[in-house]
Amino acid sequence: MLELAILGLLKEQDMHGYELKKRLTDALGPFSSVSFGSLYPALGRLEGTGAVRAVEAVAEGDPAPGPPSVPMTGSIAGEAAAFRARSARAARRTPRSARVRKVYAITDRGEALFAELLDGETPSGDDDRIFSLKLAFCRFLPPERRLGLLERRRAQLVERLARARTSVRSRRGRVDQYTQSLLEHGTEATERDISWLDSLIAIERQGGTSS
Repeated sequence: MLELAILGLLKEQDMHGYELKKRLTDALGPFSSVSFGSLYPALGRLEGTGAVRAVEAVAEGDPAPGPPSVPMTGSIAGEAAAFRARSARAARRTPRSARVRKVYAITDRGEALFAELLDGETPSGDDDRIFSLKLAFCRFLPPERRLGLLERRRAQLVERLARARTSVRSRRGRVDQYTQSLLEHGTEATERDISWLDSLIAIERQGGTSS
C-alpha cells in the first residue's frame, strides 16, 4: 500500500524523502501517520527493484558562496580590509557540514508496477483505506479501468450492507439503544457510500473526465 502511494506521488514529480512524507501527510489521509522508519525502507525496496532511482543529491542549507567581490577603491589597504570583512561574512553563512538527500524519480519499471498495483485486486476486499488511496490516483487509469474499480467497490459495499442489515435485524431488542444506534449508523453510512459511488459510476459511463 505504501509503495503504491510513493509511486503515485513520484508520477507527479521527483521528490526526496522529506517531501514525500509531507505530501503523504498533507494529501493522503490514510497515510497521515507514516514515519520515516517505514518510508525509507519502502523507498529502498523500490530502488532495489529498479522501480525508482536517485536522480540527484540536494544539500541542506545555503550553498557555499563564491569568492567575495571587492570594490576597487584605489587603496590597497582599503581593498584588503574590505576583502577580509566580506570573507568573514561569507564564512558565517557557509554551513559547517551539509547532509545530502536523495531525490527520487519513478522509472519505466516503476510505472508498470504502479499500474499493476493500482488496477489489481485488493487483497482484503472491503479495505476502505486501500480504496481511498486508489481513488486518489484514479485519474491515471484508462476510463474502462476506472469504471471497473468503482463497480468492484460498489459490489463490495452491497455485500457489506447486506451483512450489516442482517446484523441489525438479528440483534434488535437484544442490545441497548446506543449499540443499536451505532449499528444503524454504520448501515446508513454504507448506504451513503453506495449512493456516492452510483454518482461516480454514472459520470464515468457518460464519458467522465480523467482530470
